[in-house]
Amino acid sequence: MKPNAHSLSLIAAAQALSTAVGRLRFAAPVAHCYHPLAYAWAAHAEYLRRFGGGRKRVVFLGMNPGPFGMVQTGVPFGEVTAVRDWLNITAPIQKPAREHPRRPVLGLACPRSEVSGRRLWKLFAERFGAPEQFFAGHFVVNFCPLAFLSATGSNVTPDKLAQAERARLEKPCTAHLRRVLEICEPEWLIGIGAFARKQGELAAAGTGIRVGQILHPSPASPAANRQDWGKTATRELMALGVWQ
Repeated sequence: MKPNAHSLSLIAAAQALSTAVGRLRFAAPVAHCYHPLAYAWAAHAEYLRRFGGGRKRVVFLGMNPGPFGMVQTGVPFGEVTAVRDWLNITAPIQKPAREHPRRPVLGLACPRSEVSGRRLWKLFAERFGAPEQFFAGHFVVNFCPLAFLSATGSNVTPDKLAQAERARLEKPCTAHLRRVLEICEPEWLIGIGAFARKQGELAAAGTGIRVGQILHPSPASPAANRQDWGKTATRELMALGVWQ
Protein backbone atom coordinates (compact mmCIF):
# COMPACT_ATOMS: atom_id res chain seq x y z
CA MET A 1 0.00 0.00 0.00
CA LYS A 2 1.45 3.36 -1.02
CA PRO A 3 1.51 6.02 1.70
CA ASN A 4 -0.68 9.07 1.08
CA ALA A 5 -0.25 12.65 2.24
CA HIS A 6 -1.79 12.01 5.66
CA SER A 7 0.39 9.02 6.48
CA LEU A 8 3.51 10.75 5.14
CA SER A 9 2.75 13.72 7.38
CA LEU A 10 2.29 11.43 10.39
CA ILE A 11 5.62 9.75 9.60
CA ALA A 12 7.38 13.12 9.43
CA ALA A 13 5.77 14.18 12.72
CA ALA A 14 6.84 10.96 14.43
CA GLN A 15 10.40 11.39 13.15
CA ALA A 16 10.51 14.93 14.59
CA LEU A 17 9.17 13.66 17.92
CA SER A 18 11.72 10.84 17.96
CA THR A 19 14.57 13.30 17.45
CA ALA A 20 13.27 15.66 20.14
CA VAL A 21 12.75 13.06 22.89
CA GLY A 22 15.93 11.23 21.93
CA ARG A 23 17.93 14.18 23.32
CA LEU A 24 16.34 13.97 26.78
CA ARG A 25 17.95 12.35 29.81
CA PHE A 26 16.24 11.16 32.99
CA ALA A 27 17.36 10.66 36.57
CA ALA A 28 16.14 8.26 39.27
CA PRO A 29 13.75 6.55 39.57
CA VAL A 30 14.43 6.03 35.83
CA ALA A 31 17.36 3.68 35.25
CA HIS A 32 16.57 2.65 31.66
CA CYS A 33 14.74 4.54 28.93
CA TYR A 34 13.40 2.59 25.95
CA HIS A 35 12.81 4.51 22.72
CA PRO A 36 10.69 2.37 20.36
CA LEU A 37 10.55 5.11 17.71
CA ALA A 38 14.29 4.48 17.31
CA TYR A 39 14.88 0.72 17.62
CA ALA A 40 11.38 -0.27 16.39
CA TRP A 41 11.05 2.49 13.80
CA ALA A 42 10.45 0.10 10.88
CA ALA A 43 7.33 -1.31 12.58
CA HIS A 44 6.06 2.07 13.73
CA ALA A 45 6.53 3.56 10.27
CA GLU A 46 4.64 0.61 8.75
CA TYR A 47 1.78 1.23 11.20
CA LEU A 48 1.60 4.90 10.17
CA ARG A 49 2.02 4.17 6.47
CA ARG A 50 -0.69 1.51 6.33
CA PHE A 51 -3.23 2.90 8.77
CA GLY A 52 -2.58 6.65 9.03
CA GLY A 53 -4.11 7.59 5.71
CA GLY A 54 -7.14 9.85 5.44
CA ARG A 55 -9.06 11.95 7.90
CA LYS A 56 -10.02 10.25 11.19
CA ARG A 57 -13.25 10.93 13.03
CA VAL A 58 -11.88 9.58 16.33
CA VAL A 59 -8.34 9.57 17.70
CA PHE A 60 -7.69 7.37 20.74
CA LEU A 61 -4.84 8.60 22.94
CA GLY A 62 -2.74 6.42 25.24
CA MET A 63 -0.11 7.44 27.77
CA ASN A 64 3.16 5.73 26.79
CA PRO A 65 4.50 2.33 25.69
CA GLY A 66 3.98 -0.67 27.94
CA PRO A 67 6.88 -3.10 28.52
CA PHE A 68 5.07 -5.95 26.74
CA GLY A 69 3.28 -3.79 24.18
CA MET A 70 4.77 -0.97 22.13
CA VAL A 71 8.17 -1.60 23.72
CA GLN A 72 8.15 -4.95 21.92
CA THR A 73 6.30 -4.10 18.70
CA GLY A 74 6.63 -0.37 17.99
CA VAL A 75 2.82 -0.02 17.76
CA PRO A 76 0.69 1.84 20.33
CA PHE A 77 -0.89 -0.65 22.75
CA GLY A 78 1.04 -3.14 20.64
CA GLU A 79 0.03 -6.49 22.05
CA VAL A 80 2.07 -9.03 20.08
CA THR A 81 -0.76 -11.23 18.79
CA ALA A 82 -2.88 -8.26 17.73
CA VAL A 83 0.01 -6.61 15.90
CA ARG A 84 1.14 -9.80 14.17
CA ASP A 85 -2.19 -11.49 13.43
CA TRP A 86 -4.74 -8.66 13.13
CA LEU A 87 -2.69 -5.69 11.95
CA ASN A 88 -0.32 -8.00 10.05
CA ILE A 89 2.74 -5.90 10.89
CA THR A 90 5.87 -8.03 10.80
CA ALA A 91 8.69 -5.49 10.45
CA PRO A 92 11.94 -6.36 12.24
CA ILE A 93 12.51 -4.98 15.74
CA GLN A 94 16.01 -4.03 16.85
CA LYS A 95 17.32 -3.58 20.41
CA PRO A 96 17.29 -0.50 22.68
CA ALA A 97 20.61 1.20 23.38
CA ARG A 98 20.62 0.02 27.02
CA GLU A 99 18.51 -3.03 27.73
CA HIS A 100 17.45 -4.02 31.23
CA PRO A 101 18.25 -7.73 31.75
CA ARG A 102 14.77 -8.32 33.19
CA ARG A 103 13.01 -6.53 30.32
CA PRO A 104 14.55 -7.79 27.08
CA VAL A 105 13.08 -6.63 23.78
CA LEU A 106 12.14 -9.78 21.87
CA GLY A 107 9.88 -8.18 19.29
CA LEU A 108 7.13 -10.39 17.91
CA ALA A 109 8.78 -13.35 19.66
CA CYS A 110 7.89 -11.88 23.06
CA PRO A 111 5.92 -14.60 24.89
CA ARG A 112 4.13 -12.16 27.22
CA SER A 113 0.89 -10.45 26.35
CA GLU A 114 0.17 -6.83 27.28
CA VAL A 115 -3.28 -7.01 28.83
CA SER A 116 -4.14 -3.38 28.03
CA GLY A 117 -3.36 -3.87 24.36
CA ARG A 118 -5.12 -7.22 24.21
CA ARG A 119 -8.31 -5.69 25.60
CA LEU A 120 -8.15 -2.59 23.37
CA TRP A 121 -7.47 -4.29 20.04
CA LYS A 122 -9.92 -7.12 20.86
CA LEU A 123 -12.68 -4.53 21.21
CA PHE A 124 -11.82 -2.93 17.88
CA ALA A 125 -11.49 -6.28 16.10
CA GLU A 126 -14.84 -7.52 17.43
CA ARG A 127 -16.66 -4.30 16.52
CA PHE A 128 -15.10 -3.58 13.11
CA GLY A 129 -13.84 -6.94 11.84
CA ALA A 130 -11.00 -5.95 9.53
CA PRO A 131 -8.42 -3.37 10.63
CA GLU A 132 -9.11 -1.34 7.50
CA GLN A 133 -12.69 -0.85 8.69
CA PHE A 134 -11.53 0.44 12.06
CA PHE A 135 -8.84 2.74 10.70
CA ALA A 136 -11.17 4.20 8.08
CA GLY A 137 -12.41 6.52 10.81
CA HIS A 138 -10.21 5.84 13.86
CA PHE A 139 -6.59 6.07 14.90
CA VAL A 140 -4.55 5.17 17.99
CA VAL A 141 -1.54 7.17 19.17
CA ASN A 142 0.44 7.50 22.40
CA PHE A 143 1.15 10.85 24.01
CA CYS A 144 4.69 9.92 25.06
CA PRO A 145 6.78 7.55 22.89
CA LEU A 146 9.25 6.57 25.64
CA ALA A 147 9.07 3.79 28.22
CA PHE A 148 10.82 4.13 31.56
CA LEU A 149 12.15 1.37 33.81
CA SER A 150 13.45 1.53 37.36
CA ALA A 151 16.66 -0.21 38.47
CA THR A 152 14.59 -3.30 39.31
CA GLY A 153 12.91 -3.32 35.90
CA SER A 154 9.53 -2.09 37.09
CA ASN A 155 7.55 0.26 34.88
CA VAL A 156 7.79 3.99 35.65
CA THR A 157 4.90 5.98 34.15
CA PRO A 158 5.49 9.55 32.92
CA ASP A 159 3.44 11.05 35.74
CA LYS A 160 6.05 9.69 38.19
CA LEU A 161 8.93 11.65 36.63
CA ALA A 162 10.50 14.61 38.39
CA GLN A 163 8.56 17.79 37.64
CA ALA A 164 11.32 19.44 35.57
CA GLU A 165 11.91 16.27 33.55
CA ARG A 166 8.22 15.84 32.94
CA ALA A 167 7.94 19.44 31.71
CA ARG A 168 10.80 18.92 29.24
CA LEU A 169 9.20 15.70 28.01
CA GLU A 170 5.67 17.07 27.68
CA LYS A 171 6.70 20.00 25.48
CA PRO A 172 7.63 17.94 22.36
CA CYS A 173 4.92 15.38 23.11
CA THR A 174 2.21 18.05 23.19
CA ALA A 175 3.59 19.63 20.01
CA HIS A 176 3.48 16.23 18.31
CA LEU A 177 -0.07 15.54 19.45
CA ARG A 178 -1.19 18.93 18.13
CA ARG A 179 0.41 18.05 14.80
CA VAL A 180 -1.38 14.68 14.75
CA LEU A 181 -4.68 16.46 15.35
CA GLU A 182 -3.94 18.90 12.54
CA ILE A 183 -3.26 16.00 10.18
CA CYS A 184 -6.14 13.73 11.24
CA GLU A 185 -8.73 16.51 11.75
CA PRO A 186 -10.79 14.42 14.19
CA GLU A 187 -14.14 15.24 15.66
CA TRP A 188 -13.22 13.40 18.86
CA LEU A 189 -10.05 12.87 20.90
CA ILE A 190 -10.60 10.07 23.41
CA GLY A 191 -8.15 9.73 26.28
CA ILE A 192 -7.62 6.15 27.37
CA GLY A 193 -7.46 6.93 31.06
CA ALA A 194 -7.31 10.23 32.95
CA PHE A 195 -3.67 11.11 32.20
CA ALA A 196 -4.24 10.89 28.44
CA ARG A 197 -7.48 12.88 28.65
CA LYS A 198 -5.75 15.71 30.53
CA GLN A 199 -2.93 15.85 27.98
CA GLY A 200 -5.49 15.71 25.19
CA GLU A 201 -7.41 18.64 26.62
CA LEU A 202 -4.25 20.76 26.63
CA ALA A 203 -3.32 19.81 23.07
CA ALA A 204 -6.85 20.24 21.69
CA ALA A 205 -7.57 23.55 23.42
CA GLY A 206 -9.03 26.05 20.97
CA THR A 207 -9.38 23.54 18.12
CA GLY A 208 -13.07 22.69 18.53
CA ILE A 209 -12.18 18.99 18.87
CA ARG A 210 -14.31 17.30 21.51
CA VAL A 211 -12.33 15.49 24.21
CA GLY A 212 -13.61 12.49 26.15
CA GLN A 213 -12.31 9.64 28.27
CA ILE A 214 -12.78 5.90 28.57
CA LEU A 215 -11.68 3.58 31.35
CA HIS A 216 -8.07 2.47 30.95
CA PRO A 217 -7.87 -1.28 30.18
CA SER A 218 -4.85 -1.81 32.45
CA PRO A 219 -4.95 -4.87 34.75
CA ALA A 220 -3.76 -2.46 37.47
CA SER A 221 -7.23 -0.90 37.33
CA PRO A 222 -9.69 -2.70 39.65
CA ALA A 223 -12.60 -1.28 37.63
CA ALA A 224 -11.18 -2.74 34.40
CA ASN A 225 -10.83 -6.15 36.04
CA ARG A 226 -14.26 -6.26 37.70
CA GLN A 227 -16.17 -6.29 34.46
CA ASP A 228 -15.90 -6.86 30.72
CA TRP A 229 -13.69 -3.90 29.80
CA GLY A 230 -14.79 -3.91 26.15
CA LYS A 231 -18.47 -3.62 27.11
CA THR A 232 -17.66 -0.85 29.59
CA ALA A 233 -15.67 1.13 27.02
CA THR A 234 -18.40 0.66 24.42
CA ARG A 235 -21.03 2.00 26.84
CA GLU A 236 -18.81 4.99 27.62
CA LEU A 237 -18.26 5.75 23.92
CA MET A 238 -21.98 5.44 23.17
CA ALA A 239 -22.85 7.71 26.10
CA LEU A 240 -20.48 10.35 24.72
CA GLY A 241 -22.00 9.99 21.26
CA VAL A 242 -18.75 8.77 19.71
CA TRP A 243 -20.23 5.40 18.72
CA GLN A 244 -23.81 4.59 17.78
